[in-house]
Amino acid sequence: MATEKIRVFVVDDHPMIRLGLAAMINAQADFVCVGEAASAADAMQLLPSAAPHVVLMDLVMPQMDGIEAIAILHKQLPSTKFVILTSLVDAAAIQRAIAAGASGYLVKTASSQEMVSMLRNTVRGQRVMSAEATDAVIAHAQRQPAGADLTQRERETLALMTRGLNNEEIAAELAIAVATVKFHITNILSKLQVDNRTEAVLKALKHKLVPPL
Repeated sequence: MATEKIRVFVVDDHPMIRLGLAAMINAQADFVCVGEAASAADAMQLLPSAAPHVVLMDLVMPQMDGIEAIAILHKQLPSTKFVILTSLVDAAAIQRAIAAGASGYLVKTASSQEMVSMLRNTVRGQRVMSAEATDAVIAHAQRQPAGADLTQRERETLALMTRGLNNEEIAAELAIAVATVKFHITNILSKLQVDNRTEAVLKALKHKLVPPL
């Protein structure tokens, strides 16, 4: 019986990049490109029926970025691996991606052989990152004080957490969806390097990341 090929789906808003990635994937004996999408919205429509093992997801796209898309799709397709593929090497984006459920973060300057090797490792259950991405995370951790990379909306969410509000109350206060609140809280926990809301609140108060109660 022939070994099943690794099914890869490509999401990128640039047609030439999608074409190049599909050609690279199909050139591998153990890979097959099972679909492409030009946006996160298209990906959400096409991915379930394509049933890929791994998705190569562009980071910067119109309307919804790749990380936001992964946060939604990872819950819908828990057995599918998601890998960010981007030109942007940014420690905060890398942390957001991992928190959202990405299994890897690759830069577009990687060679085709590096890319397919990392995709194989991803399917085996490993977390993969380009050397540039790893270096960015390490450098960021060494120089950034706690909470320095929180966005304004994450700081607003954290401030409401310190007041004891639950997710539904925070959503009402900020006029956003509960799912969005959960996404912000996941990012907050990741950026503060804590495991739960209580630890996040204590760290926020200790480092004066929110106005005093």
